Amino acid sequence: MEIHVYDTYVEAKDGHTMHFDVITGVKDHQKAIVYAKEWLKSIGEGDATVTSEECQFCHTQGAPEPIANEIQTKGYFIQRMEGCP
Repeated sequence: MEIHVYDTYVEAKDGHTMHFDVITGVKDHQKAIVYAKEWLKSIGEGDATVTSEECQFCHTQGAPEPIANEIQTKGYFIQRMEGCP
């Protein structure tokens, strides 16, 4: 499976920066933003600003099986990097 990675930096409620990747099976920037907002809402950060400025396409690559499985189930995978719960 080929996946598309969107590098995302969002300011949390307390002012710190959360860095995470939104990984999708379809190269669609608007869907990546929707997925980022969905995930942020699930962690209590639903008011965070996510636009094409915070969420930018990074690259395309092959998917490891656990990531591919989650994308097939949910439509996306969030790779938590820095400052994420």
